[in-house]
Amino acid sequence: METKVKVTSFLTHILRVVLFTLFFVLNRQLVEANDINLVSLGAKSDGFTDSSIAFMSAWNIACESLNPSTILVPQGRYLVNKALVFNGRNCKNKAISFVISGTLVAPADFEVLGNAGTWFSFDDVNGVSISGGVFDGQGAGLWACKRSGKTCPPGATTIRFSNSMNIVVNGLTSLNSQLYHIDFDGCKEVKVEGVKVSTLGASPNTDGIHVQQSTGVTIMNSKIGTGDDCVSIGAGTSNLWIENIDCGPGHGISIGSLGKEVNEPGVVNVTVKSCTFVGTENGVRIKSWGRPSNGFVRNVLFQHLTMVNAQNPIIINQNYCPKEKGCPGQVSGVRISDVTYQDIHGTSGTPIAVKFDCSSEYHCTNIKVEDVVLTYRNKPAGSSCINTVESTLDSIEPNSCIRG
Repeated sequence: METKVKVTSFLTHILRVVLFTLFFVLNRQLVEANDINLVSLGAKSDGFTDSSIAFMSAWNIACESLNPSTILVPQGRYLVNKALVFNGRNCKNKAISFVISGTLVAPADFEVLGNAGTWFSFDDVNGVSISGGVFDGQGAGLWACKRSGKTCPPGATTIRFSNSMNIVVNGLTSLNSQLYHIDFDGCKEVKVEGVKVSTLGASPNTDGIHVQQSTGVTIMNSKIGTGDDCVSIGAGTSNLWIENIDCGPGHGISIGSLGKEVNEPGVVNVTVKSCTFVGTENGVRIKSWGRPSNGFVRNVLFQHLTMVNAQNPIIINQNYCPKEKGCPGQVSGVRISDVTYQDIHGTSGTPIAVKFDCSSEYHCTNIKVEDVVLTYRNKPAGSSCINTVESTLDSIEPNSCIRG
């Protein structure tokens, strides 16, 4: 009897040790740095099996960890058939990295995601990074639908960060997005580097990178070809740095359109430098609706830019009124001031290379043009300046600006 008791006690002790060890190992996996492989959670790299659940499972595991976690996506093609929302509100982890070696593929049927808004959405996250990988939005079907004049869904942005901070996007490739490729809305401290965006020039509303209501965003060393703006800068953007971007095809780098709403935050402290524009519809552009608004643009530097057959290398358009709806007969209320164009060279695709068409009520002020040399068909390009005051416009070579 005593022997039985000893054996039972020993087995109970062993069981306790095993359970404690198991608990410790599982708990340690949650607390320590994790490598979370998407394939181990059921993802298939065959391009046909939906990996949406595996992505969300990986995010939930990472969020429960108290230390840095890495979500690994190995080589292969992974179908992601659903709109994914990675919410950081209740996430314990402030350092989650997506390291992607494979290609993420949207469904071929554009109706599946067409009304979803965003394919990969990151809301209220802190410390998220995305490195590498290809995101293929398969948007060609939707573009064709829109061009045909049929009733079509608006389309989905490929990647969107909203109300987030300390974000890094590095070495990512975005192909054929239905709508915007990468969007930052309400974000702080963002670094984008080594990104490639590739979409046909005939793809509508496929902005490469869109920034609005955000501060402390840096975009560097990237190549963007798209059917809309390479980089578009919306209301409420401040302290934005854009450097070493190859843009084309596309509509250039644009501030705006601004002033669609009466009450709208301004754009301030923007630098665009060392960029090249090849065959773009515009080079650097500031655009506002021709209607009342309290918006503004100030403290902007465009510097060290190269134009290669850009249609409108330098343009301010404050009479934007698409389809002549909602603004005919009105004037823009957006105040544009303290904008410098410095060291801009190359060729224009139109006879007028510099065009400032400012608000007739709120003139552009303190516009500085220094060392701008642009040609059209091997001859000096022209320039036109309407409603610019207190500005230095005499360094446009070889033609001085014709004031309207």
